[in-house]
Amino acid sequence: METPKNSIQFKVLGRYALFTDPITKIGGERCSYHVPTYEALKGIAKSIYWKPTFIWYIDKVRVMKPIRTQTKGMKPIKITGGNDLAIYTYLIDVEYQVLAHFEWNDYQTELVKDRIGGKHYHIAHRMLERGGRQDIFLGTRDCQGYVEPCEFGEGKGFYDDIDEVAFGLMFHGFDYPDETGHNELVTRLWNPIMKHGIIEFCRPEECTIRKFVRFMQAKKFGLNNNNIRDVTVDYNDIIINAGKEDGIL
Repeated sequence: METPKNSIQFKVLGRYALFTDPITKIGGERCSYHVPTYEALKGIAKSIYWKPTFIWYIDKVRVMKPIRTQTKGMKPIKITGGNDLAIYTYLIDVEYQVLAHFEWNDYQTELVKDRIGGKHYHIAHRMLERGGRQDIFLGTRDCQGYVEPCEFGEGKGFYDDIDEVAFGLMFHGFDYPDETGHNELVTRLWNPIMKHGIIEFCRPEECTIRKFVRFMQAKKFGLNNNNIRDVTVDYNDIIINAGKEDGIL
């Protein structure tokens, strides 16, 4: 596979990770998938650098360390108040190499003048060298992560000599209205297979298993509010506070 245009390659690591299907996050118990989801890695790429002018696509992830889990007793805050006891199963001591690239968002027509590939490409690499523009989370906010540039495929991975590992049906990501042009939120599922430690993600439009979640209006951006300061990513939730970026553009 050729390295896509406008791509970045980075290493992400952390002590804990919790990659879950959002549908199962409603209950008290949470158990992580064995590998990161497309949506979680896309959230990490957005934390490194993001503008509504483009969309991040995750091409590959390479699992560098053995897959290990650890169970913890947690006391999440209930909606009705107080705390409840729950069991969370985390991945521990994780490290991944990620290959990703961005493409223009055809549904943000007001930002056509901001489609300057060289500008966004160089800013993304500068932000990656600084460890990301925003905090990095591995699936959920209580799992802090760290990113740094790397060459995808370098070094020795734990699963390099294992031909194939299948993980069954997994959550892939969400179709958001501002990226699809449809005023609805849809969840995607797929069947990932790891070959020699590498998972090649299918593109969102190639996922054949989809489920409608709810109607949602697309968020529109204009050139006057295109500069974004705060982008907080907690796996599926993105909170955007408009502001002016100082000294970047």
